[in-house]
Amino acid sequence: MKAIIIEQYGTAEELKEREVPLPEMKDHQVLVEMHATSINPIDWKLRAGYLKDMLPFEFPIILGWDAAGVIAKVGDKVTSFKKGDRVFARPDTTAHGTYAEYVAVDEKLLAKMPENASFEEAASIPLAGLTAWQCLVDFSEIQSGDKVLIHAGAGGVGSLAIQIAKSFGAHVASTASGKNEEFLNSLGVDHFINYREEDFELALDHYDIVVDTMGGEIQKKSMNVLKKGGKLVSIVSPPDENLAKEKEVKAGFLWLEPNGKQLSQLGEMIEQGKLKPLVGHTFPFTEQGLKEAHELSESHHAKGKIAIKIK
Repeated sequence: MKAIIIEQYGTAEELKEREVPLPEMKDHQVLVEMHATSINPIDWKLRAGYLKDMLPFEFPIILGWDAAGVIAKVGDKVTSFKKGDRVFARPDTTAHGTYAEYVAVDEKLLAKMPENASFEEAASIPLAGLTAWQCLVDFSEIQSGDKVLIHAGAGGVGSLAIQIAKSFGAHVASTASGKNEEFLNSLGVDHFINYREEDFELALDHYDIVVDTMGGEIQKKSMNVLKKGGKLVSIVSPPDENLAKEKEVKAGFLWLEPNGKQLSQLGEMIEQGKLKPLVGHTFPFTEQGLKEAHELSESHHAKGKIAIKIK
């Protein structure tokens, strides 16, 4: 099968098109014929070598951890899916990722694709959508009426987190540049903050939840907008525990756990019109296409998700 791989760490130039063997399937897995995948920051962070201690994979590595496609084959112990099913998934984080024509996925990580979504749209949901869901629901235990600040609302995780928070009946503030104001308002943001012109720390107060997608100084300042007992969850870096104690807030770092049941819930939300996949850019499944997609993701200026059309 065709795959885009890396044989060493480095820039986007390390992405190479190669013929590789089909993935070996286990009894509890299905073989998915890939129709689309999407780009996430973990892809280029791993490619650049930033995650080599955390994820010590052997080369060659196939990056990519979002899948949407059709089941080509099912393992002997698979009971809930059959050949021909349209599915999407956040597969396990292995060196055999989704920049490939086929991928083996555990049954428990699969979900049926929403009827009203294209393969590119479905592929844009698993990693970013599950991250947003686990930040808001699992870590923060979001309730109706909560005041929630979501940083970088125009990005992949941010744009889905806004919609999930609104579906729970939360009041949502979000930061982005001025050009994304209309986009964020269309997602239901109650308080838009143009971070180039306004300081969110001065504009907001007494918030229940902050979803930190930025880290650094922004993460520190975010502690000041929370009320006592508020929650800050970061997907970038572990928050300062001493500062959290001092402010009397719960703060933590979230590393996504793939989860087919939660993904099915997100799929239902898409079918009900409560969650809209937001594909801002689509690239072809070629060496050049992947290089350009990585460079766009690294620029931090992509709007919504970056999809790769495989079939």
